[in-house]
Amino acid sequence: MTEPLSRRRLLALLPAAALLSRQTLFAQASIFRRKKKVTAAAPYSFVYIGTDTFKGASKGIYLARFNSLTGQLTAPTLAAETVRPSFLAAALVGKRNMIYAANEGSDERNSGASSFLMDPKTGALQLLGRAEAGNGPCYISVDATASSAYVADYAGGSVASFKVNSDGTLSEPIDRIDFKQKTFGHHGPNTARQDASHPHSATISPDNRFLVVNDLGNDDIVTFYINTDTAHLGSPHLNASRTPGAGPRHIAFHPNGRWVYGVNELSSSVEHYLWNATHGSSSIEPEALLTNAGNSISTLDAGFHGPNTAAEIVIPPDSDCIIVSNRGENSLVVFNLDSITGAPKFLQRISCGGKAPRQFTLDPTGKWLLCGNQDSATITVFARDENTNRLSGPVQTIPIDSPQMILFA
Repeated sequence: MTEPLSRRRLLALLPAAALLSRQTLFAQASIFRRKKKVTAAAPYSFVYIGTDTFKGASKGIYLARFNSLTGQLTAPTLAAETVRPSFLAAALVGKRNMIYAANEGSDERNSGASSFLMDPKTGALQLLGRAEAGNGPCYISVDATASSAYVADYAGGSVASFKVNSDGTLSEPIDRIDFKQKTFGHHGPNTARQDASHPHSATISPDNRFLVVNDLGNDDIVTFYINTDTAHLGSPHLNASRTPGAGPRHIAFHPNGRWVYGVNELSSSVEHYLWNATHGSSSIEPEALLTNAGNSISTLDAGFHGPNTAAEIVIPPDSDCIIVSNRGENSLVVFNLDSITGAPKFLQRISCGGKAPRQFTLDPTGKWLLCGNQDSATITVFARDENTNRLSGPVQTIPIDSPQMILFA
């Protein structure tokens, strides 16, 4: 592991555009702006729901079917008993359809990263294996080639990488990075939530070359170059959120590959970043840097004064907007994005139809949004207007205990 970026290496990493005026930089960013067309999806999709098995009567991962023509979700049924699957990921390994779960247990004995074989006809899941992943893994991602996987361990303050075996199972950890080392900075000022380093997500960049880790405890976003063939992580590079006590939770990449948006859990805000990455050489490792664009915006209504934690952030692939969720205000908020600067601008605030919308996702057509309301034990379905970016609904409410994650596969 290396020391953080020196001033010389930092300046060498930034492209010439970063030294221009902010107005010029934003104008150049528009060159990268591309609309991504959503391909037609089959009318029916499998939907997997990870639940909090420490609350209520839920037992693990549940399966439902979603009709993208009508926006109707069937009643969920148990697909696999497993401890607290707080986050899910899907991958095609050879000809095997796989579902991976981050099991956020109470300690290392009941935590891990589970691998399930999915029946492509029925959606049924078969447990193939479980790998050690720390004290409380909360996020799992698989690279685009389905060769490696990455897990953020919130409770244990670490990030681990894994090889994906030919049968779809995960190896034992290849690298496990301890974020409690001084390399990763200091804790934030929120003593109740930032008592230690807490990696909350491990997102793979669209070019499949970098891992981006949001550290809620240290107010940092850390990037690693990844070797997907070996699952080794490169040297860490810190990108401070710039707002002490913000608590960065999740990020989303704009389809243009240039703009990145992060949702801050503790400050209930959205941050806009510019993404810069080098290609490296035989002797120099590629590096990635997030530059704060200075376009922070609150996720809360000015009149709301109760406790709140922001949770999820999603960018629809066919539009220039972002959607975030608030736990406390219990809302879904839509922000349009300025076509030149990428700055978010408030468009709509709508009730999530329940309590504590921990996570939500769009269906493959982008016309429907499914929101998991953890504390009210429901999933609510909203219609999404592709032309205006506005949400309407809920058009359906489905009961299920403590939904934490919704995944289309």
